[in-house]
Amino acid sequence: MHRSLLAATAALASAVTAQTGFNYGSTFTNGAAKSQQDFEASFRQAKNLDGTDGQFTSARLFTTIQPGSSNTPIAAIPAAIATNTRLLLGLWASAGQTNIDNEIDALVSAVDQYGSAFVDLIDGISVGSEDLYRITPTGIANLAGIGENPAVVADYINQAKRAISGTAASSKQVGHVDTWTAWVNGSNQAVIDASDFIGMDAYPYFQTTIPNNIDVAGEVFFEALDATRGAVGGKPLWVTETGSPVSGPQSGQARASVEDAQSYWNQVACRLLGNQPTWWYTLQDALPDTPSPSFGVVGAGGGTSPLYDLSCSNTEPIASSSIPISSAASATGGGPAGGPSQAEPTFGSGSGSDSDSDSGASDGSGGPLGEEIPPSAPSEDDSGPAPSPPSGGPSDDTGSYDGSGAGASTLLTVTTPGGEGPSAPPSRSTAAVPSSVGSQPAGTAPAPEETGSNGGGKSCPANLNGNYEFPHLIVPVDSSHPQKAYGTSYNGQVGHTKSSIYNFDIPPSEHDKTCTLVFLFPEKADLVTSSYTISGSGGLDVKGLKGPATEQTSYGTRPAIAEDVGAVDKISLGNSYTIASGPCAAGHRIGYEVSATGGLELDYFQDYNPSPIGLYITVC
Repeated sequence: MHRSLLAATAALASAVTAQTGFNYGSTFTNGAAKSQQDFEASFRQAKNLDGTDGQFTSARLFTTIQPGSSNTPIAAIPAAIATNTRLLLGLWASAGQTNIDNEIDALVSAVDQYGSAFVDLIDGISVGSEDLYRITPTGIANLAGIGENPAVVADYINQAKRAISGTAASSKQVGHVDTWTAWVNGSNQAVIDASDFIGMDAYPYFQTTIPNNIDVAGEVFFEALDATRGAVGGKPLWVTETGSPVSGPQSGQARASVEDAQSYWNQVACRLLGNQPTWWYTLQDALPDTPSPSFGVVGAGGGTSPLYDLSCSNTEPIASSSIPISSAASATGGGPAGGPSQAEPTFGSGSGSDSDSDSGASDGSGGPLGEEIPPSAPSEDDSGPAPSPPSGGPSDDTGSYDGSGAGASTLLTVTTPGGEGPSAPPSRSTAAVPSSVGSQPAGTAPAPEETGSNGGGKSCPANLNGNYEFPHLIVPVDSSHPQKAYGTSYNGQVGHTKSSIYNFDIPPSEHDKTCTLVFLFPEKADLVTSSYTISGSGGLDVKGLKGPATEQTSYGTRPAIAEDVGAVDKISLGNSYTIASGPCAAGHRIGYEVSATGGLELDYFQDYNPSPIGLYITVC
């Protein structure tokens, strides 16, 4: 059994008390708002489920506002009082300051209106749900809706704390719920620091680029839990969403079936419930329509007889499949292994290499550049459902949200549903890794093209109008702090002492294609969701590394340099640069270190939205 699984299980055993409940949306699948009577019926149904001994006594909400109103407290609150149901409250945080003001007003109004009858039932207050995920590239590609950046989410958390500081709810914990992949990204540290608790969402069903069949689903989940626990610095960790669908499409190796939902319950729920605060996804999602996939433990007919046995009388062992979740914490993608033998130099190995190694290119000493993507190399496209927008009808079947606010692209990925239930992620243009995007980003205008020092020969365009790969991990390092690991970052940073390491996963399907390393640097006026700061004058120098970085990489521990890949003598605004080109290093994870030359100091937000900025590999 994996060490991380052992650690996660041991941590569960140390818990003293743990709330148990389900997730509840504010509307039905047809967009109709739930009334107090609707919530009361659901809360009583949960408490009386056969085989559960009445343990489902808490309800997680996504908003505190009743649909159709601006700031009226949600009907779930009086329903909880009437049924003595505890509440993990939610404040929707991805619709701008006015909306968060209304959420906070509704919360404070409910405290004033219902007093201790309400306050005594509060398990916690979550400011936001998967907001950090929705600004990732895959969140944007999956039309997950408007998200929010970590600084804003942290500010909203602090606003909520200040709002309740003088009320009867002042002692209640205020935190945030997001996908496990968001929590292990060091760029979200501000949200961890601001939170009193951490809510984690994780769904093995959606982890389609690793083995995710039901036999290993339990380990996949507990690896994610352990990775999150290691990232949040001792903060209380609650499982706020997980589950397995009873119907719907196959997702990777995972089936949506009652049989597999039963097995997942036995592997995961029966270890969590009573030991770790847990809100399962979900009690019933087929009202009035059945979403696909559907996660409800109770079917469309309702009642207290679940679709499968919830008694935990047959807890199943968890398989050990050596799934490298620790690398998944920062490396999106990584499809099947088996990169082909190469009789010619490959890009990622550097176009100047003369290696014929079947494990990737090598430097002059024969050491490999990069590493082969293992068969179980995971993707961040995994963390599962997010709720529909709380105040309106359900999202469409792609999870889109026609709301206000601004999103921005970042680096970690999960999947997202529409309405009250999850939906399968949309198909992508490549089968192995969610990085080769076959369509032009809206509004992209090709920049003037220049060539770096190793850009001769056949090359692909220095724009994102065709297929391309984006980096699945960016790690800044600093020679003035050689032992400090800064973790994953949304930004590329280069300067006098700073450089950045970029990991790319090249899918095996690109074994017969050309890969071109490009750097895109548009005018600031052309950016929509990104920005940068620049000072001094100079260029970029790119080195190929003997291995990829991890989130623990520091300047002193970074992989050794394998070769000079290429350079740009001087970068200037409004240009794109071809750095190097050659056959793709298919099936390998490649690391590049980018440093500044001259007096250049650059800090930019890596983003493929119009107009794209940063380091990419174009494929042709």
